[in-house]
Amino acid sequence: MGLRIWETDPEAAPKPRQRQDIVGRFRSGTQINDRPMALDKWRVTTGDPDVAEAVRRLFGGDPAQTWETKGEDNLEVFTTAPRVKILLDGPAAVRQEMVLFGPRGAIRRCDGVEQTGTDATDPAKGTPCACPASFADRKDAAKAGRGCGPRITTYFTLADDPSLGRFKFVSGSWSLVRDIGTAEAALTEIDGPAEAWLALELVEYTAKATGAQRSFMKPVLDVIGRAPGDTVQPAY
Repeated sequence: MGLRIWETDPEAAPKPRQRQDIVGRFRSGTQINDRPMALDKWRVTTGDPDVAEAVRRLFGGDPAQTWETKGEDNLEVFTTAPRVKILLDGPAAVRQEMVLFGPRGAIRRCDGVEQTGTDATDPAKGTPCACPASFADRKDAAKAGRGCGPRITTYFTLADDPSLGRFKFVSGSWSLVRDIGTAEAALTEIDGPAEAWLALELVEYTAKATGAQRSFMKPVLDVIGRAPGDTVQPAY
């Protein structure tokens, strides 16, 4: 028979534990001396020491360390993995939007043509967005702080250990904007749980203006096919 002490003081009774929606985030960069730096291996942040250790065990790297953040994911693991196999719960696991951020949050959100609203009461919802029409001009406007930039969020579990819970990866990569349509088409065709690779890939090119060699890291979502069995948790 269980204790009944909370019957006499219900306000002090422990509240039921809520299932944590997101146990960690995959990140493609970090900051050194307050300057952003792209990584060629995944960095994972979490607020759960057990999740941090599990990630380190699966993907290598040093033990988790703390980092300065306003969020709850105050532990970071710099893995040795440039790509990881993930499980996606269908097309809804990938969400795209364009956002113009200001000091206090989103100023404008759009789908590339019409504004989607910063909240449910935004009167601008459904009106044409002020962003330029061409891809190149969109990038320039976003870089100058005048236009919306991409925000692609992917929700997933780890194929190597789905029981750890749900992770997410948020990217503002214009390269991913170019490629994400292929992944979305594959997810739509599968229309159910799918396996994919989430990777960081090196891109090398020659600058047209100077002829100099340049390079950058880009995130890639490569859908493999239908996931085996019931191994995927819902995206939301």
